Amino acid sequence: MPKRVLEGVIVSDKMDKTIVVRVERRVQHPIYKKFIRRTKKYHAHDETSAYKGKVGAKVRIRECRPLSKTKSWEVLVDAAKA
Repeated sequence: MPKRVLEGVIVSDKMDKTIVVRVERRVQHPIYKKFIRRTKKYHAHDETSAYKGKVGAKVRIRECRPLSKTKSWEVLVDAAKA
């Protein structure tokens, strides 16, 4: 089964080897049929601390095995970034 890949914005990098990523999606309201934004925050593993000090940057995260109680996503380091 393929792993899910999401794209979001870094909102926190204060933890060691972990960043918090806000992922936004658009859903249609069931009654009013207007598109509204829903956000969710994910803790993602950043092994090399490549995104330390990069709050506001866009990143892609991939689902992985649980690494801690709250962390089951990892940062995808793009070829252009590395």
